[in-house]
Amino acid sequence: APFLDIERVEVLRGPQSILFGKNSTAGAISITTARPTDEFFAKVTGLYEPEHSEQDLRAVVSGPLTDQLSGRLAVLDRSIDGHFHNTTTGQDETREEDQVVRGTLLWQPNSQWDITLKLEDGSFDQEGRNLEVVNPVELNVEGAVPYSAVLSQLTGGAYTLDTTQDFNRQSNGDFSYNNTRNAMLEVETELGEHSLTAVTGYTTYDYEELCDCDFVGVPMFNILSKEDYSQVSQEIRIASPESGPFSYLGGLFYQSSDLEFDDEIGVPTTSLLPTALAASFAGSEPAPPWNPFALSGAASQRTFVQDSDIAAAFFQGTYELTNATRLIFGGRYSHEDKSASRRQYHTALDEQSGLPEEVPIGSPMDELNGLFGLFNIEPYDTLSESRSESNFTPSLTLQHDLNGSDTIYASYTTGFKSGGFDVRSNAHPDPNLNNAINVKLQAQGLSPSITGVFEFEDEEVKNYELGGKFNLADGRAELNAALFYTDFQDLQTSQFDGAFSFNVTNAAEAAIQGLELDGRWMATNELMISGGLAWLDFEYDDFPTAQCYFGQAPGQTQCDASGETREFTPEFQGNISANHTLALSRGLTLSSTLDLIYSDEYLATPTLDPRMVQGSYVKVNARVALSGQDDRWEVALIGKNLTDEAIVSYANGLPVATVLTENENGIGTGSGYYAFYERPRSVALQGTLRF
Repeated sequence: APFLDIERVEVLRGPQSILFGKNSTAGAISITTARPTDEFFAKVTGLYEPEHSEQDLRAVVSGPLTDQLSGRLAVLDRSIDGHFHNTTTGQDETREEDQVVRGTLLWQPNSQWDITLKLEDGSFDQEGRNLEVVNPVELNVEGAVPYSAVLSQLTGGAYTLDTTQDFNRQSNGDFSYNNTRNAMLEVETELGEHSLTAVTGYTTYDYEELCDCDFVGVPMFNILSKEDYSQVSQEIRIASPESGPFSYLGGLFYQSSDLEFDDEIGVPTTSLLPTALAASFAGSEPAPPWNPFALSGAASQRTFVQDSDIAAAFFQGTYELTNATRLIFGGRYSHEDKSASRRQYHTALDEQSGLPEEVPIGSPMDELNGLFGLFNIEPYDTLSESRSESNFTPSLTLQHDLNGSDTIYASYTTGFKSGGFDVRSNAHPDPNLNNAINVKLQAQGLSPSITGVFEFEDEEVKNYELGGKFNLADGRAELNAALFYTDFQDLQTSQFDGAFSFNVTNAAEAAIQGLELDGRWMATNELMISGGLAWLDFEYDDFPTAQCYFGQAPGQTQCDASGETREFTPEFQGNISANHTLALSRGLTLSSTLDLIYSDEYLATPTLDPRMVQGSYVKVNARVALSGQDDRWEVALIGKNLTDEAIVSYANGLPVATVLTENENGIGTGSGYYAFYERPRSVALQGTLRF
């Protein structure tokens, strides 16, 4: 969902388990929206970017409604054609339409009470996806044909695989329709010298998505998914005054949530997949026991339901040991009950009605189950489990003031992320289930279906940190430094199963160490320079069950990633920004901002495939704005990614290509990758009016 009318964004590093919940094992982002104002305020902002046809209109109205009541209304309407071109459909993608309406009321009946009610309704819809196929991989297997040639061969030369990174993609159509609704009631009052706050939250969302997940323009298979989620939470906290040597904040928290998820992996009647499988099995001895064309019009359906209840108590206290030294300590005790069920079944088109009909396991259509088994998809009756877990996460920080402005600290913090149930794993967790399928696969020289996942374990983290906050240049500059070491136990990871799905697994041990620096310097009254630098070292200490990348270990589905780094963990990152303000005549002001953002290279796939690496880059953003007297109006030119870097935000192996090439009788020995790319260079014009 897009940001709208934001007051501030706080990035909190390291575990934040006391005040921000049990799941903040590596950090938290706190987003605070703007409150109603005591005086009338209105603003309208419009943005237009011609290259990708982006239009963004935002309006805010705020002010008093009565002596005790004030309100704020924020509205957003945004659309964009996108930075990819789909050569199959002839349309630009991702085409997006976003609408958000947020209303806030603030009631202050007297000086003792602040009551805030916030309601929000939003939608963000997308047609298409921001990905393309890149980096073809061909393994040297005698007598086999690359995957790119497979598509050309099976389509009579009508289609070839485009693996050039040029923001052109092939797809038969994708969409994602999302709706969100949020409500919040916050009541703040004073109890003597203490303050009491009660926050009631409600959030719900639903979406429907269609993914042409073979990522090629030839019809293969689609994944249609739907999800419906709702959550209610209640927090009550009390805070002491900060005037004495000891101050504290404590409270209680409760949350209840419900999740329903359905999806289907469908093979349309126009699909090329049955033809490809038939060609793959041609001439094999003994002949396969299945007719690949039974897949035409078939689908594998999945349903998932989950309920969760969380109760927690938290406390954080600050004790002044001396005028210059403070001890901050606390903890959070959480208890969670979670139950879930998941079912997988297959359907085929009924010959008479033409409608989908469920195929029972062991029925005469069992060959359909065997065919889906080639892609690690197994039918099974409902799996139902529940889990109950409790955890205490303490934190301890020692702070010392070196002088009136500099502070150093040492901290020990812990974090906890509860275990749960895998929504999207395609295989049953018991590898011996559907032995008939595995026997048939082995008879053809194929690997049995891999073990799926239903339940995964909780994640725990311990973080050790030394740091300081320093004022320099007579208060015109500040520098923050943090040296940290983080130890993860049972780190939760998402692993691609090599076909159509992902499995949530636990890496036994992982360690992260690093150094982060950031600071600001008011070089002159008109020039502010800010920046940051980070060094990061991530290593899986013990992860023997990682997913193999394509061709890493033929015949295996799991490989040992111990000693390896994780995806999206560049060793070095940095940024520097310069903001200059120049006063002109007649009350005009010229403001200029230049941002340089650097990232070292990093692995882009969860399988840690070294053939899919995002290279190091420097991203350049700039903004030049001219504003009138008292900032009543502003016109700005905004440039993003001016060096036109092609930046991968996520990548993975092509599913169908990977499956075909693992068949020794197959006709392909090459895979490739689908990769999501960030937006290339864009230059937009923005105008703002304030009333």
